Amino acid sequence: MFAAVGFERTLAFNHGSQGCTAYFRSHLARHFKEPCAAVSTSMTEDAAVFGGLQNLVDGLSNAYTVYKPDLIAISTTCIAEVIGDDLTAFIDKARKDGVVPADFPITQAHTPSFVGSHINGYDAMIKSVLSCFWEGANRESNGKINIIPGFDGFAVGNNRELKRILAEFGIEYTIISDVSDQFDTPTDGTYRMFDGGTSITQVKEALNAKATISMQSYCSEKTLEYVAGKGQGTASFHYPLGLGATDEFLMKLSELTGKPIPASLEKERGRLVDALADSSAWLHGKSYSVFGDPDFCLGITRFLLEMGAEPVHVVSTNGSKAWGEEMKVLLATSPYGSRAQVWPGKDLWAMRSLLATEPSDFVIGSTYGKVFEKDLGIPLIRLTFPIFDRHHHHRFPTWGYQGSLRVMVTILDKILDMLDQTTIKSGISFDLVR
Repeated sequence: MFAAVGFERTLAFNHGSQGCTAYFRSHLARHFKEPCAAVSTSMTEDAAVFGGLQNLVDGLSNAYTVYKPDLIAISTTCIAEVIGDDLTAFIDKARKDGVVPADFPITQAHTPSFVGSHINGYDAMIKSVLSCFWEGANRESNGKINIIPGFDGFAVGNNRELKRILAEFGIEYTIISDVSDQFDTPTDGTYRMFDGGTSITQVKEALNAKATISMQSYCSEKTLEYVAGKGQGTASFHYPLGLGATDEFLMKLSELTGKPIPASLEKERGRLVDALADSSAWLHGKSYSVFGDPDFCLGITRFLLEMGAEPVHVVSTNGSKAWGEEMKVLLATSPYGSRAQVWPGKDLWAMRSLLATEPSDFVIGSTYGKVFEKDLGIPLIRLTFPIFDRHHHHRFPTWGYQGSLRVMVTILDKILDMLDQTTIKSGISFDLVR
């Protein structure tokens, strides 16, 4: 659903029950504080027994007639996959019945919740949209660069930061699934069910790009395989925040396009280094436990090591064994990573037990980490999706040098806030200057 709404005038269409769709919509709406337009085929017990053909045909009829999208992007929930609904046949019947025009684009992605996680669903949807418009077309390289942001709770700020960085380079680009306007609509008296996004024309032209870059490798594994099969170059990163990760991203852009890294971005790098040096006494030596999606965990852990911080536990419920090995390699690059333990496939209940026996100074993750603050007294730093109990974090970037500075300030503020809370009680070192 998140991937689908990043395309211009695209209606996210869930083949499954209303409850599943409402759950996905509510998660996105509570995080972004914006409505998330999506429809459902409203499958119930009858459809579970006899199949969801009529639900899908009727749903397509209503969706096309009422909402007038340019593209309908179908994803599946568990119920449709368990009974084996044939989406291709169902869509063909809808076309033959005249429910939607024969040439109207409809994509389909198999995304049951019992296979993988939301990052796999994102990957499947991006690939389905590209293949819908790329199959049968001839490729002629135009020198542009495609960017796949991945599933990112800070997409509003990060996508806009990407555009700024690319504009500084003077690079022609296409962001594949750009949700930055869809989840940041203005209040000006006009309701925008569809706002912004990557147009169908841009998707078609994206076939001709020189290369496609994924900002989150684990969010785009199948998509990058598909893209490479079309003759494009590919590159992928792990949520590029911090000095080293941003350096690598900018150098890859320079390598692919032949354009030098702009002096303006080099200056931004220097400012980040200066900020890290200014605050190193407070950042150095603090311990953190991290949880979240695989790419986020890799990205934030790398930045923590750069700050001289000490990771204790790194937990990714949807992280694979391969991710675990990659994380161990990263931790081995710094003496600050020597005490860290990596936990692929573990959940937050397991993490609670880990922290109870081997705590850290802070936890970095999503709103769900509040339980650690409540039960164990370990302060939470909110830096990944979903963030339900704080507002507007998603409007600011976490990628690049500017985003890294914002992440550093967020961490530093929590450190100093906790210091003030401690010293105000004791009356010792409750200082005006830190």
